[in-house]
Amino acid sequence: MVAPSRGSPIVSLRGVGKVFGTGTLALDGLDLDVRGGEFVSLLGPSGCGKSTALRIIAGLSEPSRGAVTWMDGAGSGHARDIGFVFQEPTLMPWATVFSNVFLPLKLEGLDKAAATPRVMATLARVGLADFAGAYPRELSGGMRMRVSIARALVTAPRILLMDEPFAALDEITRFKLNDDLVALWRELRMTVVFVTHSVFESVYLSERIVIMTGRPGRVSSELAVEQPNRDAQFRTSAEYAAFCRQASEALAQAMRAGAGAAA
Repeated sequence: MVAPSRGSPIVSLRGVGKVFGTGTLALDGLDLDVRGGEFVSLLGPSGCGKSTALRIIAGLSEPSRGAVTWMDGAGSGHARDIGFVFQEPTLMPWATVFSNVFLPLKLEGLDKAAATPRVMATLARVGLADFAGAYPRELSGGMRMRVSIARALVTAPRILLMDEPFAALDEITRFKLNDDLVALWRELRMTVVFVTHSVFESVYLSERIVIMTGRPGRVSSELAVEQPNRDAQFRTSAEYAAFCRQASEALAQAMRAGAGAAA
């Protein structure tokens, strides 16, 4: 089942391929539309090019072929339009939580006094207003990731790109951050592109799951997850289990297709 269009595309990838200097073909013929206001996950096996696709959308890597089109002038040429959350928090260990979140605004030329209300409001959104003066070494792994998310959100980006941000966290922390991310997405109504290799996480978070083949990565299929209530009850429901089964079957088919193409 293909997800219905939620809004107009913000960015489109057409025929995108990526060959690294080593000769590795990471992506080949990737076609993808990201629509305004949606939460879309890129689901695929490790090494299938999900992170590469995300970096190309962000303008951190150039495609070897194909085109990336921003529909309304937004995009990699406008840093405020894009927030990026990496697999690791990548915080400055010598700086406080406040200073880490303030950094993107500082790079834009805002002084600390002018930026303080926005930084503190963003920290409040991720539940860290009381930890503005703490240092990364004093925080748990989940809290450090919240700081990373706050840093990505402080510029009020139009699109938030997230590269397996919760993969290294324990299950309880991961569930909590999944819940918090859904709440943030609903509150801010931003567009989210989320990379994961977890079927369960993709189903819980996403309105639309884009299933990718193994390397070289391309879109194999899409699955709509039409579920207004994403909470603990949904996570234990028969409906959730059915969506996970559909996503698992689509992923298995994509992996077979990728293996066949590689052969």
